[in-house]
Amino acid sequence: MEERSRQLRRGFTLLELILVMVILSTVLALAAPSLRGFFASRQIHDAAAQILSLIQLAGSEAASQGTTYRLNFDTAEGMYWLTARQGGSFDKLGTEFGRQFSLPRDTTVELTGASRDARLDYIAFGPEGTFTPATITLTDRRGEKMRLVCPSATEPFSIVEGDDR
Repeated sequence: MEERSRQLRRGFTLLELILVMVILSTVLALAAPSLRGFFASRQIHDAAAQILSLIQLAGSEAASQGTTYRLNFDTAEGMYWLTARQGGSFDKLGTEFGRQFSLPRDTTVELTGASRDARLDYIAFGPEGTFTPATITLTDRRGEKMRLVCPSATEPFSIVEGDDR
């Protein structure tokens, strides 16, 4: 009988399991606000990386196809997309990269040195491998900044974190 009693005591009681669940729930509830901030800060990093990828694509496509590409920004709406010169006008690309991309919610974009056409700012990529030197600054709702910087027409864009000038 004593041996059977020891075998039954190897498991956890329902009260012990409930107590562990309460402790885990409390710890997760305390950690959730900081995790939300972590994921929000990752969104601006991801947006900067996506814009840099489009910049690199536009530069290589412009050189390989011998035409001018533009990375367009609608700063009021937080949208950006690629276009290519076809005939006398700039048309959206007929690929996935030609669709309109949205910045994360509560993120603003500011362009310095970019060209302007109608209500859109844009960065041009020429067939000879040059492009508009500019700075693209993304700012999230907490004030965190990511900058994509191109100091001259022949240097590549790079991502700089923070507000260092």
